[in-house]
Amino acid sequence: MLTLTHLYWLVGAIMTLVAVLTLLDPQHPRRFRSGLFWLSYGAIFVVGDYLPTAVVGAMVLGMALLAGLGGLAAGPYQALPDKLQLASLERLGKKLFIPALAIPGFTLLLVLVMGQFPTLHWFDPKNLTLLSLGVACVLAFAIACYLTRESPRQGGLEAKRLLEAIGWAFLLPHLLATLGLLFNQAGVGQIIAALSHEYLQLDSRLAAVAAYALAMAGFTVIMGNAFAAFPVITAGLGIPLLIQQHDANPAVMAAIGMFCGYCGTLLTPMAANFNIVPVALLGLKDQHAVIKAQAPTALLLLAVNIILLDQLAFL
Repeated sequence: MLTLTHLYWLVGAIMTLVAVLTLLDPQHPRRFRSGLFWLSYGAIFVVGDYLPTAVVGAMVLGMALLAGLGGLAAGPYQALPDKLQLASLERLGKKLFIPALAIPGFTLLLVLVMGQFPTLHWFDPKNLTLLSLGVACVLAFAIACYLTRESPRQGGLEAKRLLEAIGWAFLLPHLLATLGLLFNQAGVGQIIAALSHEYLQLDSRLAAVAAYALAMAGFTVIMGNAFAAFPVITAGLGIPLLIQQHDANPAVMAAIGMFCGYCGTLLTPMAANFNIVPVALLGLKDQHAVIKAQAPTALLLLAVNIILLDQLAFL
């Protein structure tokens, strides 16, 4: 049976491959420091469960020092000549979209099939969606290699190039999600609940829904990650106001609440891996160009989510 541990091993193997390719590249300007960074990250995924928590914490601190002291850098990358790129694009055409579309397609198919046949015991039912996504990525990678006629090694080199372009920002979702859990354990959610009870009169259901949705988006803007905002705002506003006071459906509230948080992700430079890294990759002059382009969509979706939450969470 596939479990979440196997998915962690896969991610760790990719990070380890990037580290090995970096260490073996004599032209890399900072190959040993960059290689150590990615190797440490891969080791946390592969053997983190078997290491003392203090050791894992020390590895994370070491990675932070490597990144903070400028230890990360991008290695040399030889792009295909323009003529070869155009020839490849003409040959593939719209087939280029097949690997990208295969990921959600295979994920949906596996979730539906495994959900209908739980007795197969192929995937851990507690993490069916995540495991289906992992398998879908592997299948999409195989399709990409077949369509482009490239070896898996080239896929590893492309993964290395993209990870080096993103750099330390690649870790932000994991770190911020952990920070959100720490905030919740520290009682920030209870403080928010006490403040809302003391100063906000939210007897109106719509007002409570709007407060929860706007808080999810706003705290995500501050934290840079909806996963970091979710435990704090749900504990502080969602559970006491929507569930306990207005009898909201927890599943619907949580799902749409996360969507509200994602609207905040589109609006903040704190979500550097989403909103700042693309600026660098695209060579845009305006550092906030991506956020400006996304802002109208984010605000419109937030308004729609408030309506959906009000209409669907109390059925």
